Order: sequence, then C-alpha cells, then structure tokens
Amino acid sequence: MSLNDDIRILSEMPLFRELDSDQLRLLAFGAERRSLAAGQELFREGSPAESAFVVTRGKFELLALNRDGSARLEVVASPGTLLSELALVTMVERKFTAVAAEDSEALRISRSLFQRLLEEYPQVGRIVEARIRDNIIAMASAATAMQSRFN
Repeated sequence: MSLNDDIRILSEMPLFRELDSDQLRLLAFGAERRSLAAGQELFREGSPAESAFVVTRGKFELLALNRDGSARLEVVASPGTLLSELALVTMVERKFTAVAAEDSEALRISRSLFQRLLEEYPQVGRIVEARIRDNIIAMASAATAMQSRFN
C-alpha cells in the first residue's frame, strides 16, 4: 500500500476523521506497517499496550481468556478497525489477543507518534477529548440500559 492509501484509510477512522491532510500525513508517514501470516499474533492479552493498530488488510480474531484459561472469540476485526485506541493516550494492558485469521496487515501507531501529533497540532487534543467523552457517555448509557439485569 502507498502513503496515500494509508492516509485514505486513516481519514475514514472515527478518531481521525476530522484531521486535516497534514495531520493525516504525519500519522501515515510515522506509522509502521506490520504484515502477518494467518495464525500469527499481532499482540497478546495482558501485555503493555504502547500503540494502537489499524487493520488495513485481512482479518484479525480478537480472543479473550476465560477464567479456566481457554480462549473465546470476542470479535473479528476487518479493514478499517482501530484496535487499542486508548493506548494512544495512556498506558494500559491489552484486553485481548489479536491473531491474524488470514494473511493480514495493520498499521502500528505508537503512543510517541500520537503525542508528537498532539504537540505539533494542539487542536487534535480537543478532537480526542470529544471522542473519549462520547465513548464514556455511550458506555454509561449501555450500563444504564442493562441495570435491570442486575437488580
């Protein structure tokens, strides 16, 4: 894929949709492309998350461990999916293991690259803050909707 392809993919992501071409170019140019064969791990549950990944080709199975140690399939991530978004702004642990379901590619966006974007373009911080706020509101609404199940 070319730099322009990466910019196009990033521009379609909800987190990056409002970024201008220079901001997207900085992200795309600084991102690291990872190619994985079917069955290879992109990252493992419980490991430190120092970057996010954008699926650009193929599919990744997202697996979480059950209490008995067996893995359960949570979801399949396809092109255009942003994995571990929170890792861009804070240190967290991976909540699942990502395994290539077929030959696949992902763009790795490191926290340091994202912080560089925030330093060079402070207005991006407001976009990220709004996105996080919207996510928290959505989670709170979902929790409220499920409240009757726990009474």
